[in-house]
Amino acid sequence: MDIPVELSRIVITETSPQQVIFLKEIGGGQRSFPIVIGITEALAIDRRLKGIEMPRPMTHDLLAQVIEAMGAEIEKIVVSDLREHTFIATLFVRRNGEIIQVDARPSDAIALGVGLETPIFVAEHVIDEVMNESINLAGQRENLQRRRDELIDQIDRLGRYIENKLTDMSPGADSQPLRELQGQLKEMQSELEAIEEILQHLPE
Repeated sequence: MDIPVELSRIVITETSPQQVIFLKEIGGGQRSFPIVIGITEALAIDRRLKGIEMPRPMTHDLLAQVIEAMGAEIEKIVVSDLREHTFIATLFVRRNGEIIQVDARPSDAIALGVGLETPIFVAEHVIDEVMNESINLAGQRENLQRRRDELIDQIDRLGRYIENKLTDMSPGADSQPLRELQGQLKEMQSELEAIEEILQHLPE
């Protein structure tokens, strides 16, 4: 049985090569889980969600145009399997009444589908595995908690430094260095927020 889900959140942190999207069960269920993806796919998802058009078609835009030109449409996306901690997705493409299944990475499938408002599903056994998985979770949790503690300390020190500099800044002084530091602070806060949410969904 496939469970309908929605893309509930996307977290983009430019200081990290790994980004996070969250899929949440639609309806009565409250199950939600993160999928780690690359920065390129994360930016593509974000751009297509916002309907931002590029001067020339990007990869996912091009693929959508090819599918449409062939007289086909993406019927649904299914996160169909979890193999060695790697999610597997399947695109269900309908053409002339025939369903064609295409193997895909979830990040690419979702980047393509969000621009077309394609429904997303997750196989029930995948959700069950994610919710009950215990292999390497202790190590994952420990690493995330260590990084969270580092970020909390860095954010506190950088925040106090920026506050002191703002207080001491004379009128007309160049504020560009401080704006850059404020940008770094915002990125760290975004990464911390993502880690906190991932920790909430890791089984104890």
